[in-house]
Amino acid sequence: MTEILYKNTEMMNRLDEFLLDIQKPARYIGGEVGSVIKDKSKVDVRFAFCFPDTYEIGMSHLGMKILYGLKNAVPNYWCERVFMPLPDMEEQMRRRGIPLYALESLDPIREFDFIGFTIQYELCYTTILEMLDLAGLPVLSEERKELTPLVVAGGPCVCNAEPLCDFIDLFIIGDGEEVNLELMRLMEQCKKENASKREFLERAAQIEGIYVPSLYDVVYNDDGTVKSITAKAPAPKTVIKRIVHDLNKAYFPDNFVVPFCDIVHNRAVVEVLRGCIRGCRFCQAGFIYRPFREKQKSAILNQTRCLCENTGYDEVSLSSLSTSDYKDIEGLLSCLTDYTSKNGINLSLPSLRVDRFSEEVLKEITDVRKSGLTFAPEAGSQRLRDVINKNVTEENVLDSVKIAFEGGYSTIKLYFMLGLPTETEEDIEGIYDLAEAVVEQFYANPNRKKGKAPSVSVSVSTFIPKPFTPFEFEPQASEEEIRSKQKHLMKYANNKKISISRSKYDVSLLEAVLARADRRVGRAVYLAWKKGCKLDGWEEYFDMNKWREAFAECGLEMSFYANRRRDYDEVAPWSHINMLVSREFFINENKKAHEGKTTPNCREQCSNCGVIKNIGGDICRAIR
Repeated sequence: MTEILYKNTEMMNRLDEFLLDIQKPARYIGGEVGSVIKDKSKVDVRFAFCFPDTYEIGMSHLGMKILYGLKNAVPNYWCERVFMPLPDMEEQMRRRGIPLYALESLDPIREFDFIGFTIQYELCYTTILEMLDLAGLPVLSEERKELTPLVVAGGPCVCNAEPLCDFIDLFIIGDGEEVNLELMRLMEQCKKENASKREFLERAAQIEGIYVPSLYDVVYNDDGTVKSITAKAPAPKTVIKRIVHDLNKAYFPDNFVVPFCDIVHNRAVVEVLRGCIRGCRFCQAGFIYRPFREKQKSAILNQTRCLCENTGYDEVSLSSLSTSDYKDIEGLLSCLTDYTSKNGINLSLPSLRVDRFSEEVLKEITDVRKSGLTFAPEAGSQRLRDVINKNVTEENVLDSVKIAFEGGYSTIKLYFMLGLPTETEEDIEGIYDLAEAVVEQFYANPNRKKGKAPSVSVSVSTFIPKPFTPFEFEPQASEEEIRSKQKHLMKYANNKKISISRSKYDVSLLEAVLARADRRVGRAVYLAWKKGCKLDGWEEYFDMNKWREAFAECGLEMSFYANRRRDYDEVAPWSHINMLVSREFFINENKKAHEGKTTPNCREQCSNCGVIKNIGGDICRAIR
């Protein structure tokens, strides 16, 4: 008997009435090659996977692709995709009474069992509320009384989930592959038992990696700092993040949904490793994704073949925090290019470190076609690079660009930060000095193409102190300080071959506030949303005045969260979350930063960060 695949025809007809009047209607119709449609009568648990940004950005996210395939591989589970519509589409939906729907079935997501958000960026918080409201649901968790739909969230930002505790029922901390299925099995069981929402949450809290905020009480000191965070039974005192121990055995899709319209990263993506060995003191991802785990070359090659052959993509990107830290990177690239070169597939490595860049790496990634190269010195002087534990030298940078220029490249992008701890004017001047040295390296190449000029782009962002880093204790520089630093840098900008772009302080300030906030800030998030804030990561929609008004009405100061140094003994709002790296390690690393001392990477020497103490040493021993 032919399986009946489900599609909401009534919704299709309603959308047909106006979609041609909407910009890029392909964002909103589903039906792409690779999308999963199931027989609704055979589905026991439905999951609406929501990305709180536009289709083009969400469809580029690898984590969504992995979890989409993982859940749909279970016959009686159905995971569907949901994105934030842009204002032209949202206006039509609200005017016509069309609730937020999932792309596969076109069903309203309020009918699903789970509404799950992946939170990659702090400035998407108001967009989450907008999506819940557009779905026809109360945005406050306490007002959603029934078991379903249950609103859940994961992703890097939930390492400090406190600003969202009023809105999200539970958070998934750490790797999601195993725990997502455990949650769905629990939902399947609880639905059969007719369990309440409270019963589900109490049982979910006992799953490793699940944080249920309603089961924790927070008390504050008179000065506004956190006094205590207390778990209520049966929740654990500390939530330990979930990790996948063996990436070679972990699920990875052999197919992607291929979009009808262009997206930010429209290509196949293969994860080669997870975690980072480096320990850059500003980098949250480098710590919250520990321990470092690599896939075998055979698994990476097989996944590359499957994705390219099943999707038709002619470009594949190797995804990680630092792909060049793969133990046998030359061997991996040689293995992959045997396949990609023969099939006209471009191989992209978006995360290269300057101290691991070589002629062999360059050759392997440019066999098919060339594009610009990006390096991240982060700071302009060696002194400051030692403070942040970047562990790269100016010689490393110049050696790398020399190889690139000799290999035919002429476009280089350099990333730096302003406002790093202990930064001086000399450090700022060093940014431009290094950029000029890169230009000089181009002209030092005797084989350069005559008449060709180099293009060096310098991107300067504002340092943002993040939880679970050695710099979580540091203040963010004030707007006045950052403007002064930017002005000082621009005094030296007289080389037409060097272009400088600077981040806007308001955006960096809000990101710092939300990153280190406590639960009270949830009220400000709510008020900002009520004032019309959404899609805050988009310059054309961002309105800092509304955010400032929201904080003022709550009696909260942004500077309290962003611009003050925190004592080592202060209770952090995220202190009940265990990301495996110890607070003692972060304190010690912060002290070493102020002494200008560096820490070797994990492959050179174990720095006792806490991972071995939490999960044992087998994973870490595999690094070396």
